[in-house]
Amino acid sequence: MKRAILNTLKNWKSEENRKVLLLRGARQVGKTYIVRELAKDFTHFIEVNFEKNADVKQFFEQNLDPVRICTNLSAYYGIPFIDGKTLLFFDEIQSCPKAIQSLRFFYEAKPGLHVIAAGSLLEFALEDLTSWGVGRIRSLYMYPMSFDEFLMANNEDALIEIKKNASEINPVNPVFHEKLKDYLRKFLLIGGMPEAVKTYIGNSADIHSVQKVLSDITISYNDDFAKYKSRTPVLRLREVMESVVKQSGGKYIYSNAGPLSNPAQAKEALDLLEMAGLVYKVYHTSGEGVPLGAGVNYKKFKALLHDVGIFQQLSGLRLSDILIAKNVDMLNKGNIAEAFAGLEMMKYANEYEKKTLFYWHREKRGSSAEVDYLTEQQGRVIPVEIKSGSTGKMQSMYRFLDEKKAARGIRLSLENFSAYDQIRVIPLYAISNINSETF
Repeated sequence: MKRAILNTLKNWKSEENRKVLLLRGARQVGKTYIVRELAKDFTHFIEVNFEKNADVKQFFEQNLDPVRICTNLSAYYGIPFIDGKTLLFFDEIQSCPKAIQSLRFFYEAKPGLHVIAAGSLLEFALEDLTSWGVGRIRSLYMYPMSFDEFLMANNEDALIEIKKNASEINPVNPVFHEKLKDYLRKFLLIGGMPEAVKTYIGNSADIHSVQKVLSDITISYNDDFAKYKSRTPVLRLREVMESVVKQSGGKYIYSNAGPLSNPAQAKEALDLLEMAGLVYKVYHTSGEGVPLGAGVNYKKFKALLHDVGIFQQLSGLRLSDILIAKNVDMLNKGNIAEAFAGLEMMKYANEYEKKTLFYWHREKRGSSAEVDYLTEQQGRVIPVEIKSGSTGKMQSMYRFLDEKKAARGIRLSLENFSAYDQIRVIPLYAISNINSETF
């Protein structure tokens, strides 16, 4: 399956002053797969999996000299190390902390060698290391598949071009508009986990098979929680993960996490889930100007689960009800449209930066005005409001535009491309257009 991040990796391959690359992201988002795809551009490929080949850890015990390490790895795997022609991939590197520490030396001692490292639960290993290569290692963030990648997996590249070139002056043809909405409906059920998408494509669009895969992935996450047991009880982590779905669309409240968790435990569990890449926080900001982080209130945030397919799996919706629904707004139980929009905005951001999402709530007592997301473009704050259907008022949007003297706003809905005064309407299926257009 095509992944947009592969182009970023190929650009990294061609860079002259290239740093070691650390591929970061949640389990099962496709990190190993995409490195293997990149490896097709190399003459030699050495994949070191520290969980499957535990013996290799011994090569990092004596010292962290990259020349010695490469000599040993070459003998172990029977593959030569040739500058510019060999790709060295350390997978599941969190299992060998000394290998993580060695990465910073490759930049200086083996500058001609292409080195990538990745791992599940990598953030936990990095947290325990005081120094692991700042300035010598470059992080690349990977997420579940985006809606555009889902279309590519379905061989619908032409639809991507159609929506990419659309605007309020040139909206999408009604026939293609309906087709894109239908694909969006499917994506909200399937999500972007590569295994789920692959199952859908390979099983003649059998949604039931996809649900089984999503269930297996969810169970595997629960099994992963056992690895955090020394820090937070497994039941608390499961409960808090489910509470993210239940509280979606509103401010996350620790005391509402569940009967097993007190606020302190809920906070610790949520922080761990965030580190594992399973939960993203959407912080409240004043929206007074850029950068948006300058006006952030870290105590006030919403929480998003990392994938809409798993979101639906945990929400408890009956598959039979979903399958007979005729429109996306009929699926919008639990604020799925808002969750989908936030996740898409993260996926289309710069892969070399960890994207932070923001929202705005009017802090005047008694006010309920709230804008789902705020984004920055060319030094300006752009409010983004989500409507799950094709109707809905925009009092909060107009309130923000008036108070903050903002010039433009974006409405994401099921409508075709259009405009209302200073508000541009973009279909939910075309969130990737936001980064490519000027507002």
